[in-house]
Amino acid sequence: MELADAFAAEGLLAVVGAGGKKSTLYALAADLDRAVLTATVRIPPFDGHVERLAVTGEPGGVVESNDAWPLGVVPGRDGDRDRYLGYGTATVDDLAEATDAPVLVKADGARRRWLKAPADDEPQVPAAASTVVPVASARAVGEPLDAERVHRPERIAALTGLAAGEEIRPGDVATVLTHERGGLKGVPDGAAVRPLVNMVDDADLEATAREIAAEVVAHPRVEAVVLGRMDLRKVVDVVE
Repeated sequence: MELADAFAAEGLLAVVGAGGKKSTLYALAADLDRAVLTATVRIPPFDGHVERLAVTGEPGGVVESNDAWPLGVVPGRDGDRDRYLGYGTATVDDLAEATDAPVLVKADGARRRWLKAPADDEPQVPAAASTVVPVASARAVGEPLDAERVHRPERIAALTGLAAGEEIRPGDVATVLTHERGGLKGVPDGAAVRPLVNMVDDADLEATAREIAAEVVAHPRVEAVVLGRMDLRKVVDVVE
């Protein structure tokens, strides 16, 4: 299945969680004929993944006159740090209203970890989101619950009942992806939820990912689960 079809990439698509948000956004931007790539949280430079990058406080005006796709829009640099700031969610809502191109949004941060549960002020999902993609890595399974591979492990402990240092199981990843204080936090009413189990790099990880997906897809809020390897822009399967 094509990436755009797997993720139902129409309207405003917001990616949250950990374990491949940026690679998912970049893969979708490359797969779509026209797309706008942006963020509501800080994001590393992504100039090489878009045809044009505009630094602007008025992204809606830029997208209306744009003829180079995919287009990236950001409000500016994060001080002297090598990353861009994100827009407020209302600005991204207005941006989506100004274009019929899919708007791809990084709406969460995870410091390159493989699994996370959000803090009180996370994620930053725009109200206009038509699809939300909570992400987790299949590689988190078998790892201890600690800060090396997990962002905010104490919050995952609260959701799953795991103790610090205990081994993460497939069911724990499924719980995080489908919890109201996990992958479903901040999802607008009516938005489709299509979680991604990423880093399905071999047969063993595929078996793990399928075990996770079987629990996740049973949740009434979930439309389908994508198994993928986003570094290769590859969909392994879509579990419905």
